[in-house]
Amino acid sequence: MSAQAAREALGALLAAQPGAHIDHYVPPRAAAPLSALYKVMGKLFAIMSLRGDAYVILKCDLFEADLLRERYEGVGHRSHLDKRFWISVDLTADVPAGEIARLAERSYALVRAGLTRKQQAALAALADS
Repeated sequence: MSAQAAREALGALLAAQPGAHIDHYVPPRAAAPLSALYKVMGKLFAIMSLRGDAYVILKCDLFEADLLRERYEGVGHRSHLDKRFWISVDLTADVPAGEIARLAERSYALVRAGLTRKQQAALAALADS
């Protein structure tokens, strides 16, 4: 799968999560966005590159993050976010597409579980409408 096709497929999956909202990061003096920030109730659950290397940064369980880094060459760390809880997944490396999709859904679930009761109720109301 090409980098662009992988970005499109993953972008569709991330955007389809209940209550997901996309913000684009556009650096100063740039014409096009550099990355897409996926949030639920204002909380970040994924950052996907839109230019250059094809990768996504996802929230991950502390123990699973270490196992994934050992298992796949395409899993590492790429941002200022705490490397114990956030991983970077290269979309064109050795990580299978199904595993990337599972990690993306898990990232969303981890962030959703950390929402306040009020935020979870608001999210449930969005899903019901």
